[in-house]
Amino acid sequence: MAFLADCQARLAFDLIANTWNAVVVWGLRHGPRRPGELRAAIGGISPKVLTETLRRLEANGLVTRRAYAEAPPRVEYALTELGETLLEPIERLGRWAAEHADDVMAAQDRQEAADELEERPAG
Repeated sequence: MAFLADCQARLAFDLIANTWNAVVVWGLRHGPRRPGELRAAIGGISPKVLTETLRRLEANGLVTRRAYAEAPPRVEYALTELGETLLEPIERLGRWAAEHADDVMAAQDRQEAADELEERPAG
């Protein structure tokens, strides 16, 4: 299969390429969560970035937003059936990262060392 600029596989790559998309989907894997709960579970994400990510996932049909008529207002986010289909690929990618992250980081270190040698003046 060729991965052309307008192919369907590119859509999937674009969805996964944004770090926070996959992290938020994974954070919703056990069911609906309020934004504060989701932020606490994820860690390291600002409220603004979380809101942008949830809106993007909602626009792509991966997440639903449910607002409750309560005081104070309460909002929960949950995966749609379509969103749930991303859990397996995200889990597989996470396993790959756990198995190969050291190899990738070692390659980066080797490249950085080689780049430093090239930058040193001769003599």
